[in-house]
Parts: sequence; C-alpha cells; structure tokens
Amino acid sequence: MTKHEALPDAALADAMMDMGARARAASRAMAQRTPDERSRALSAMANAIRAAESDILAANQKDLDIGRAKDLSPALMDRLALDAARIESIAAGLEAVAVLPDPVGRELARWTVPSGLDIARVAVPLGVIGIIYESRPNVTADAAALCVRSGNAAILRCGSESANASGAIATAMRGALADRGLPEDAVQLVPTTDREAVGHLLGGLGGQLDVVVPRGGRGLVERVQAEARVPVIGHLEGLCHAYVDKAADPAKAVEIVLNAKMRRTGICGSLEKLLVDSAAAADLLPSIAEALIAAGCELRGDEGARKLVPEMRTATEEDWQTEYLAPVLAVKIVDGIDGALAHISEWSSGHTETVITEDAAVAERFLSDVDSAIVMHNASTQFADGGEFGMGAEIGIATGRIHARGPVGADQLTIFKYVVRGTGQTRP
Repeated sequence: MTKHEALPDAALADAMMDMGARARAASRAMAQRTPDERSRALSAMANAIRAAESDILAANQKDLDIGRAKDLSPALMDRLALDAARIESIAAGLEAVAVLPDPVGRELARWTVPSGLDIARVAVPLGVIGIIYESRPNVTADAAALCVRSGNAAILRCGSESANASGAIATAMRGALADRGLPEDAVQLVPTTDREAVGHLLGGLGGQLDVVVPRGGRGLVERVQAEARVPVIGHLEGLCHAYVDKAADPAKAVEIVLNAKMRRTGICGSLEKLLVDSAAAADLLPSIAEALIAAGCELRGDEGARKLVPEMRTATEEDWQTEYLAPVLAVKIVDGIDGALAHISEWSSGHTETVITEDAAVAERFLSDVDSAIVMHNASTQFADGGEFGMGAEIGIATGRIHARGPVGADQLTIFKYVVRGTGQTRP
C-alpha cells in the first residue's frame, strides 16, 4: 500500500487491523524498555532526521507543488512548508524530548491503609495512540517522539497535503528505532490518504487502539469526537483572546498583541480576538492598531473600536466565533475586566487567553476567573506550545476536562495503575 493508493474496503480494513496488531506488540515492547534506551532511540531519531534532510525537502517540495495546484491558503502553505531551519528545529525538538525525565514508572502517590497494605499509584503508558492531523509535517516527528518517550506506540494519520514529507520523516525515524534495537512499529504512518482509513482508526482497530488525538481544523475534530469508539484527547479550535486593561503598559501592549497575532497566524495559539478596556481605549487602541495594520493585519471592529480606528471593517457576530488562522483580528471595546470576562465566557473555545495589565489585582482575577486550558499575564498567546512549556514538544493543546488539559506532552500520554504490596493479608 502506497501513500496515494486507494484500496478496496476489505483490503483497507485488513491493512489497518494489521497495523493495529503490530502497534500493540510494539507498545508492549516499548513499555518494557529502560528510560536510557528510549532516550538513545530519540537521539538517534533526531540524527536520522538530519541525515535525511535532502529526502525530506524533496518530498516536501512535492507536497508544496500539490498544495499550490489545489490553491491552498497562505496559512496552510506556511504550515506545510519545510526548509533547512525547520528540519533542524524538528531534530532539535526530538533531542529536547530525549533529555526529558521519563514519565513511565513515576510514583504518583503512595500510602498505607489500616489492613497494612502498601498502595502506590504508578504511571504507565497509555498503549497504542492514534494521532490524526492535517497539514503540518512536523507533527509526525513531535507525535512520534512523545509516544516513544512515554513508552507508547503511535499510529499516525497525516493529511493528504503533507503525505510525502510525513512519509519521509516517518521512514527516517523508523530506521533509527530499528538501528537501536527497538521495534520500528512503535512509529507507523498510515500509508494511504483514503479517508476511510480515519474511520477504521475511530473504530478502534478491533480493540488495539487505546486513544485518539485529533490535531486539525473544526471539521476533523468534530468528526473524531462524533464517531470515535475510543477516548479522544483534542480541541476544536483556538479562539484566543487578549484583554488590554486600562492599566496596561502601552508599549508592552503593542508588542504583545503584535506578536500574538502576527508571529505566525496559522497556528492555534495565534491571537484571534482583541478586547480593549473602554476606560483607556482612546489612548491604547490607535497605537496597537497602527502596528497591526503596518504588519499587514486586517482589523474588524465593533462600533466603539471603529470610532477610534476608522480603517477597521465592521465586525459581525460571526467574527467573534471564527478562528481565522490568517492576518485578521476582531476587536471589541469592553467595560473593564467584567466586560472582558463576560465576552470570553461567551465566545472562547477554552484554548488560551492573555491579560495585559500592570494591575496585579486585575491580573489575578483574570487568571482565576477565565476557564481556559491556558491563561496568561503580560505574555503572547504564541507561547501556548508544549516546547515553550518545557515539554520538548506536544501532540496538541487539549481543551477538554478528562485526563489531559493544555499542551499534551509525554506526561499526558501516560495513565496509571495501582501497585498493592501485602504481607499475607486476607479480607475478612
């Protein structure tokens, strides 16, 4: 089966079930490996990525050519594109994961009960993890690395846009695992872009798949959450907000908002909504807007914002619920921290929000009352990233309320079991 080959339903089902069985066997072997063995494998994977740079770039060029032919948006093309610097960043990310503390075997808690039993809660791998993602080929390496670090096996299903580059990356990593004596089937890339393959993953591969992690747009995540027969770790979208308080430092506000929106507009941590305190909007908003417009950002504002910055287009209700992933920003004037909290409560996707203020009380209220996976004070939302959190990498930003929330790193890819030690106790 090749990356672009469509198979009859029965053949595809058999192929996917075989992947699941091989992943299950690999996951058992990975869980029994020592932390040092997993670390050395990750370092070898990083070196293999570097060695395969020319192959990866050639494969990526094929993806880019196909993307241009499909007239993909600039944001999607940016997500898709690789160059030498980005490949080095991928390799460096693998090395960062390699030196992380191994999460497997951590004793999370321990106590003794009146019967004399010694009970410990110990971290163990989740098992076989299916990761479904779209156009970013670096996710292939990030996801695989985190699964290896946490003693799991990964079945990766990339989008058709990144099939060639993702295949080259996966091939390099599998070779490194084999060279280190670890099962190469701990990292498998679904070798077809047939959408039915996603359906087989969501069905659980006959009990071989333990959890699914979707990383992509609303359509993908909604399908996964609706159809999955196994637990899901994921988020719908990043409707990230910044609230600029009347006590904000003006220069700091300009720099943070500009970076949060324009550093990379196509990532889920990109700022999408700007809320400005009405008490100081006349002083703060024009300079923020000037910097954004100069950087090529289109602004869409409510009536109050447009009075201060007439160049803005009129914002509609749709703008408050849209993740642009483009140089577009919706702007609203709000009545202080209460107005900001009310707007965020109504419209946020629960991903990342930041407050810009020098008032400690306002900052603490924002951090306490905003119910999102990540809340920030005087920092760009672009820091909503597992690598920036010291996790080496991430599979995604989870916005749910079960098991994992925020950046999903190696620690979040473990579950636990109870280890009970006795001295001959029987229950009366």
